[in-house]
Amino acid sequence: MVIKKSAYLNRLACKSFCVKILRDYFTISYIIKGFVTAFSLSVFIYLEYFGIQSKMLNSFFALLGFYHLLKSDKKELFWSGFFIGIFWFYWISLSFRYYNLSYLIPIVILGIALIYGVIFRVIGIFKNIYIRVLLIFGLSFFSPFGFNWLKLELSLIDTYFGTQIYSYALFLTAITLIIKLPKQYKFFPLLLFAVCLYNPATKIEKTALHVELIKSNINQDKKWDKRYENSIVKENFTLINKAIERNYDLIVFPESAFPQYLNLHNDEMDALKTLSYKINIVTGALTYQNHKIYNSSYFFNRGKVQIAHKVTLVPFGEEIPLPSFLNRFINKIFFNSASDYAKAKKPQNFIIKGVKFRSAVCFEATTDKLFKETPKRMIAISNNAWFKPSIEPTLQHLLLRFYAKRYNTTIYHSANGGISGIIPNPNIKNENQR
Repeated sequence: MVIKKSAYLNRLACKSFCVKILRDYFTISYIIKGFVTAFSLSVFIYLEYFGIQSKMLNSFFALLGFYHLLKSDKKELFWSGFFIGIFWFYWISLSFRYYNLSYLIPIVILGIALIYGVIFRVIGIFKNIYIRVLLIFGLSFFSPFGFNWLKLELSLIDTYFGTQIYSYALFLTAITLIIKLPKQYKFFPLLLFAVCLYNPATKIEKTALHVELIKSNINQDKKWDKRYENSIVKENFTLINKAIERNYDLIVFPESAFPQYLNLHNDEMDALKTLSYKINIVTGALTYQNHKIYNSSYFFNRGKVQIAHKVTLVPFGEEIPLPSFLNRFINKIFFNSASDYAKAKKPQNFIIKGVKFRSAVCFEATTDKLFKETPKRMIAISNNAWFKPSIEPTLQHLLLRFYAKRYNTTIYHSANGGISGIIPNPNIKNENQR
């Protein structure tokens, strides 16, 4: 009888705890406030996606979003993080379509939302606004599972304020002082905002190279279908020959433009080496070497080839950033026992007609690791078809602009299903794009 009574009391306590959680967190006012905060800090992505350019709108929503974020209590912060996770990263779930796991899409979206909800809830533990603002600032250096795309200062990229670290710090400090200072002293933060208005232009490292950046739109379900492989490869060679006819010095193809282990296809390798006497070629493809698979960028020049393997892999896409036993379990259950991709230890550079370019493949072009030694120029290649249609190509483009500005690096970006072009380049919108 004692055991039964104890079990009953445990169930009652558990039920009471769950009811308390539901009552405390699932309150309309908290949900609405969290939604408004998240929307304010996300609207810049959607304005860019729909081609709406307004520094005034972006500045207003950035100020509103950070103001509410700093004033929110812990429950509102949970919902802010929850909706930010959805607004910024719902598209991650779309890749599961290509593993015959479409049924997981809503579960993945919910999981992402909960992860960021918990992260913001942890920040809410601290009621002291000065500690809280330091933690919010610190989010820029926090990468859950190695995924670093939540950079709240990105919301300032098309505003009157700067996105450099010092500008972002002053921006947050100014909002904090507006909240905390007495009315008669609230004009002091305006001086900090004035400093934030200093937004130096990115230095564009010009080059005499005539560069063709390929923009393709091959659906992901066709890209790795063997029935389409020959036609895709044939089209690539057609584009190379056209670029030669137009006297381009360099042609850059997107990530995995050759949907194969290119180093094992001698005919294609020989043909590319031969054409490289007439034009420099950079293309994405997989590499199979020493029983390992690499996601690589190939550079063909005067009959020779240099292969730069990816350094930073996509978490849960190219590697499972979990302990080995969980890694094996997830790969077995969801990815037919496939192994993680291998990766290089450090970034590589391509020297093209005497000009140095840092090589980057997709996700790693938005990581600080690839900008070590502050390269003046970078060739970035991407495949965004995994996530179309969604805001992912737009978010990546904003992040590339962010990193180009932070490190004063000119990025030459070629994408499949994404946005190709030179970043930054205010005077050229469509040149060098297909």
